Amino acid sequence: MRTHTGDCFCASAQKTCPGSFEQQRWPGTQVTFSARICKWLAGPAAFAFSILWLPLSTAAAAETVLDLNNAILVSASDAPSPERKAMQMLVEEVAKRTRLRWARETSWPTNDAPVIVAGNTTSLKSFAKPRGIQIATRETREGYRIWIDRATRPVVWVAGDDSRGVLFGVGRLLRTLRMEPQKISLPTAFRADTAPQTALRGHQLGYRPKCNSYDGWTVAMWEQYIRDLAVFGCNAIELIPPRSDDDSDSPHFPLPQMEMMIEMSRLANDYGLDVWIWYPAMDPNYAEPTTVEFALHEWGEVFRKLPRVDAVFVPGGDPGHTQPKVLFDLLEKQTANLHRFHPKAQMWVSPQSFNAAWIQEFFELMRRQPAWLTGVVYGPQVRLSLPQLRAGIPARYPIRDYPDITHSRHCQYPVPDWDVAFAMTEGREPINPRPEAMAAIYRRLHTNTAGFITYSEGCNDDVNKMIWSALGWDRDANVTEILLDYSRYFIGAAHADRFAEGVLMLEKNWKGPLRRNKQVEQTLRHFQTLEREATPQERLNWRFQQALYRAYYDACLRRRLIYEGELEVQALAKLRDAATTGSLAAVSDADKILDRAATEPVAGEFHARVFELAEALFQSIRMQLSVPKYQAIALERGANLDAIDVPLNSREWLKKKFAAMAALNTEAGRLARIKEIVDWKNPGPGGFYDDLGDPEQQPHLVRGVGVESDPAFFESSLVSFIRNPRPEWPRSWWHWAEPLYDRPLQLRYTGLDPGARYKVRVVYGREGRAAKIHLSANQMTEIHPFLSKPFERLEFALPPASTRSGGLTLNWTQEPGAGGNGRGCEVAEVWLIKQSGQE
Repeated sequence: MRTHTGDCFCASAQKTCPGSFEQQRWPGTQVTFSARICKWLAGPAAFAFSILWLPLSTAAAAETVLDLNNAILVSASDAPSPERKAMQMLVEEVAKRTRLRWARETSWPTNDAPVIVAGNTTSLKSFAKPRGIQIATRETREGYRIWIDRATRPVVWVAGDDSRGVLFGVGRLLRTLRMEPQKISLPTAFRADTAPQTALRGHQLGYRPKCNSYDGWTVAMWEQYIRDLAVFGCNAIELIPPRSDDDSDSPHFPLPQMEMMIEMSRLANDYGLDVWIWYPAMDPNYAEPTTVEFALHEWGEVFRKLPRVDAVFVPGGDPGHTQPKVLFDLLEKQTANLHRFHPKAQMWVSPQSFNAAWIQEFFELMRRQPAWLTGVVYGPQVRLSLPQLRAGIPARYPIRDYPDITHSRHCQYPVPDWDVAFAMTEGREPINPRPEAMAAIYRRLHTNTAGFITYSEGCNDDVNKMIWSALGWDRDANVTEILLDYSRYFIGAAHADRFAEGVLMLEKNWKGPLRRNKQVEQTLRHFQTLEREATPQERLNWRFQQALYRAYYDACLRRRLIYEGELEVQALAKLRDAATTGSLAAVSDADKILDRAATEPVAGEFHARVFELAEALFQSIRMQLSVPKYQAIALERGANLDAIDVPLNSREWLKKKFAAMAALNTEAGRLARIKEIVDWKNPGPGGFYDDLGDPEQQPHLVRGVGVESDPAFFESSLVSFIRNPRPEWPRSWWHWAEPLYDRPLQLRYTGLDPGARYKVRVVYGREGRAAKIHLSANQMTEIHPFLSKPFERLEFALPPASTRSGGLTLNWTQEPGAGGNGRGCEVAEVWLIKQSGQE
């Protein structure tokens, strides 16, 4: 068996292959390993000659390693400041994980200890030449080479093509080192020669009250996180100014916002990273000269105080709502204002939230090719696809991506077909590792751009940040390998393989109907094993705590969902017997059954552990998982501890119905109300029913091209939800199907009775703005004009001609040309009811 940590170089294909991993067992043993199958070759013969074996457990298979316990770090005495910070980072991060601190020298050591020599290619030549080593200078930006020379003594060379290359080379070395208490080693086969494929690879770090953790971070915590990002190849951060769409203060702030912004700019500069500012234009009317004067002064003070600014990004909306021509006039002035303090800084703008008319105005302004503008940002709430935006602006302007990696619903890339139980509890901003989804989104959509700075609201999306950073370096990087690096570096070598596997399992927890997803229980058992084996120090690791929190929360939720669903089934069975038992007795029995969800709860031990982990996460990384306990700013801002007990069935709605029945004086009246409940979804003989928020109950929905090729749902319908839990409503009103912007939502029926009359019953939802919805049949016949009547059952007769062919297509649209988030055509339930009698 041979080991290797780099890519597979296929001699036949003459290509470097990222390959794919499959878990295998060594014949005749209990040793497990990961087999990497060559991407370029196929078939049994290729398998035999192109597999690279990587142990899944550090105890499962041995690898030849270089002992670096007593290594000496050598770097040039005149190294640039960012390179000195890289050396400091290397020594300190190794010491944190091993309790061993490498000595540092600026000249070659006289003893025979292993050496790690790091620097840019020019500075390394003074060390390399006396030892007969030639290091070529390259023009590659941010690239690096790492290799091991054992001619006289073990020497690990880290040669950066520039100062950032040194930083990223050191980061790669840190990700590859095997570190545990009192032990540092490096696989002897390790080598690297690489440069990033994407020029801009950054993440927004907003120190503001609205986020779920960042507002509690100290300067030291920010430096640690900036280091963590740099280790995975991040070369830019984006800051948020003191005034945005947010409160003016947070109870968690250790420093005022402006002071922390200055510190974060300084930290990024220390490490040689770019500093962007996300600067929304918040004032109501920039056509007023006094407003412009105020904005120039306010922004100018921010620019003046920051030690480094490389670019400013002004969103057209979300927040802000300024007409494009007025916004462009303002930004031309702000660009000159910016250049007073940072002469080389760039100005970027996005068409976010623009309606159709404003988009056309934006394109007209772009065709004039303003000299002050550097580029355009593509982000959430742009009503065009990225290729459409690219086609609409001159080629001289690069496009920067601004992907939302932090949210799970009501966002740019929602979790597809997410179970409503997750949506109502874990909510919009949960701990959300989605490595496979993030890789798919990146590879499908991230083309023809200058790079990205992601939209983030806290450390809940930590895994997603590292995935984007790593793919920005190499879009073909294997997701499993990225997670192995993540786990080895942040969790530890002892648990790296199993923690990486656990992260993938957490993503699978969110796939498909929760009640049938047995993966959730397997995921919890997996993490419980890791939890039992972890040291006390490892249990204090916030990334470990995040994974545990999600695993316990998911499992608690699933057990509650199954249990509460069974209780509702039993309660409805009692109601169906009401004609025999009597309405009052049936309601009383059903009520007692539903009460058992509170009086006889399940998963109590999981529930308690979730609360313990929430406290641990507040102490370790300032995650605010509750409004009352940790002063989170709002439920939907990651405070999902407050939603863990939200009812997962319709019991609150049923109890409201029961209370109304008690006020009725007649048995017939009460039985009629009971029949309405038990037959709620029954469309009658020859009819059809769709619960459009439930992927298992939408047989007539035309779903579009699908999430695999359309993760932003421009050409597909998506499942969406009410913003906050409303347990007093029926469960079918908590979610719905909707298209975005001008695309119609369609239901298609076949096998209808050509001679029958039909009517449609529909319930509309509403998540945000009061949009009006239009319904037509077969794209020709208006069934009702634009109207806004959410959360009530509406009925409309269909013209006989619309079903005479035996088929029917119902089309719902919202008012055309809307901007904002594109949502508004929200359809929760649809009954197609066959009426008695012929036409």
